[in-house]
This record gives sequence, C-alpha cells and structure tokens, in this order.
Amino acid sequence: MTEPQTPARPANWVDSRISRTSDALDRAFEEGLTGHVVTSHRGKRVRLEDGSEALEFVSCSYLGLEEHPALISAAEEALRHFGVHLSTSRNRMRPHYLGELEELLSTVYRGNRAVAFTSVGTVHLGLLPLLGAGALPSYPVAPAGSVFLLEKTAHSSMQVLRGVLGQIGPTLRFDLGTPGSLEAALREGAQGGRTPVVLIDGVGSMGGLVDVTGVLAAVAPYGGHLYIDDAHGISLAGRHGAGYAFDAFGDRLPPHVVIAGSMSKAFGGSGGFALVPTEADVRVLRKFANPLVFGHSVMLPLLAANVASARLHLDGEVAALQERLWRNADAFDALTGGRLINAGLRSPVRGAGFATEEAAFRTAAELKEAGVLILPAFFPTVAKGTGLVRFALSSLHEPEHLETAAKILEGTAIG
Repeated sequence: MTEPQTPARPANWVDSRISRTSDALDRAFEEGLTGHVVTSHRGKRVRLEDGSEALEFVSCSYLGLEEHPALISAAEEALRHFGVHLSTSRNRMRPHYLGELEELLSTVYRGNRAVAFTSVGTVHLGLLPLLGAGALPSYPVAPAGSVFLLEKTAHSSMQVLRGVLGQIGPTLRFDLGTPGSLEAALREGAQGGRTPVVLIDGVGSMGGLVDVTGVLAAVAPYGGHLYIDDAHGISLAGRHGAGYAFDAFGDRLPPHVVIAGSMSKAFGGSGGFALVPTEADVRVLRKFANPLVFGHSVMLPLLAANVASARLHLDGEVAALQERLWRNADAFDALTGGRLINAGLRSPVRGAGFATEEAAFRTAAELKEAGVLILPAFFPTVAKGTGLVRFALSSLHEPEHLETAAKILEGTAIG
C-alpha cells in the first residue's frame, strides 16, 4: 500500500533567503573578521577579549557622542534616582525624561511632534499599520484603502514587516536603481483608487543617499504618503542636527511625509522616534501603536542620555562635530583616491566593493591583521556572489587612523 504523500510546504521569503545565502557570514565569524568581543572602548580604540587593541570603523556612533561627559553624567544621575529601569508601559507611568526628550526634539524639528520608541524597528511596527489604515489624522487614505510600495534596498526592519502590512493593503516592491520602477509601482499600486504609501531609506546603511525630494515629487500626483527611515542620517545635517531628510526638505516636514529617526547612531543614545506634524497624530500613536501601548520606554539611563544629547543638538556642539566628521570623510576620500562607494557624498559610510566574496575576505583579513576592524558584508546585504568592506567614519577618527586604513586598501581590486 502506498503511503500518502505529505504535500510540499509552500515556498516563503524566509526559505528563499536561506536557500540563496552562502556560508560567507559563518566563515567571517569563524575567521574572526566580525562578531568581535570588546572589553573596553575609548575613542576609536577598542580592547578585545584576547587583550589586544584595535582601531574600529564599525560603530555607527558617527559623532562620538556616547562618550560625551554630558550624556554620561545624565545616565549616572538617572541610575541614582530610578535604578536601571522603570518597567511599565508609558501609558501607565512615564519618567519625566520622556516628555523632556520629546519637547526638545520638537524644538529641533521646528514645532513638529516627535514620539519616542525603543528602536527604529518598533517605530516601523507601531506606526506603519496605522499609516496604511488611515488612522493618523494628517495622513488620510482613500476609501479603497492603501497600498505599500517598498523600495528594494530599504532597511530590513521594514522589509520583514511585509506580512504584517499585507493585512492592511497590498505590498509591492520597486527599485530606485532602475529608471521608471517607482513610477510603474505608483501606477500599479494606485489602480482601484488606493493611496500609495512609499517606504524608503534616507542615508543607506551600505551606500547611497536617496533623493527624498525627488521621490516625494513622484508620489505627490498620486495623493500618496512618503515614509522615510533616516536612521543613519539623524544628527548629521542641519544646524540643529535634524538629519539628512529633514535638511533636504529645507529644514521642514512637508505634508504627507513621516520621518523615522534613530537615537542609537550619531545621536549617541538609544531608541527611535517618529516625526509627525500634529498633536492629533501623537495621540493616535500613544493610544494605538502596539509597542507604545504594550511595551516599555527606553531604558532610563539611556533616556536621560538622550535628553542630554538633544540639548547638545540645540546648543551648537553637534554642528561642530558634524564639521569634524565631514573633514574626516573628505580626507579619507582623498587618501583612497575617490574609489570607495559614497566617495564625495555627505554620508558617514564608505564601502570598498569587490566582485567576489573571496576578494572581500582577503581585504578584511588584511585589515584585521593590521589591527583595523570593519564590517564585512555579503548576500543578502549586497548582491549575490559579491562582497563589501564597510567603513563607518566618525568625528573621533584621527588622521593616522584614516591613513592606516587607506594604506591597506592600496592596490586592492576595488570595484
């Protein structure tokens, strides 16, 4: 008697990703090229668990604010007054730092309203379903509902939500690197009268600056909304460090735009925030954004550090650190002959791209041997079969640090 056959499980995106991914990341861990265990960190020097010291181009704290005395003092004071954590939903009890932070951010963003979350990922999770459902007063959607248009290279924390967003409306992908792709997605998505909700990054984590004004101009004729994950751009542009996207829009939040920002990178603290135009939008988020209703606030010492950092944004210190960062970026571009990804751009990320994974491994190993830590990236972060060595630049890097890294790249087959 023939045994009944178990039907094959339908393919899904997790299966597809796993089946197409090589063992490159496992190899990078095994060879000590990533996953470094750090026992101390000062400036851009780290001590590793084997006692050796190294120079790092890995941290996304592009302005070095995590070591600023004002942030450290604020965190210590919060520990003395509260302990490590106030374990409650912000709708039940909220530390005074939370309101202070959101008011300071409102000043940075010229009266627009900021709502703090524990991460940029929880901003996406809490806000995007409400945006697509038309629940936010400043962002209405048509009676037919919404359609989410997700840019191919947008951060994984948005890509992974496609299943959740699909319960609100259809989800389509487009590629800004392909001419006409956005326009085609807008036309397709708007069929049937749906409101497009376009999801993009601002500053790419691996390379590139998205033309946010151009994307908004393309979206406008369709009556759509634009959602920008500007995690890597916050603090890096604008007189008060409002960030790449806000600065690109002329130091304003245009109608139909939401900005998601990070306080865990150049900002120097921890957490994320959503930027919306009105208090009515804030009230909806506080009542219905799942991570706010059922999750805790940013851990108290870091919440206090965020407040201190926001004050530095407003008093001019962040603007001075921006200048140091861009001087370092210009110097590194000159030392590497303008060959790196993002050369000449106002991005803190530089990348050495390689046609093969093996070439990227060799360069990462040479850098590690010279005491330089970087981030090696392989598929699906970059195209299948290729590799990238990413340098995160900081205002804290000294000229000799840049020279050391550039020297190793001389003669490598970048491209």
